Amino acid sequence: MRSASHPISTMVETFGTEKVGKAKILELISEHFDLRPGAFREYLRLHRPIFQKTAAYGHFGREDHDFTWERTDKAQALREAAGLGAAEAGVAA
Repeated sequence: MRSASHPISTMVETFGTEKVGKAKILELISEHFDLRPGAFREYLRLHRPIFQKTAAYGHFGREDHDFTWERTDKAQALREAAGLGAAEAGVAA
């Protein structure tokens, strides 16, 4: 069996909170994120030994600069590509 470098499927669950269709969300993910394992690892800088920090107080909802998965640096580009303004996206201007 041969492995695939790109995901063979992507699932989005918004629990009814989406402002654009799920098909559009999947399209935006595909356009804005490289989900190949190596690229994902590099983008989030997951190769660094920060495991002790993540073990201490969990690894979600923290503002530590080492926790790259908490970044929102692509949010504005995604909003624009989806055709949403700040108000439509539910974001304070």
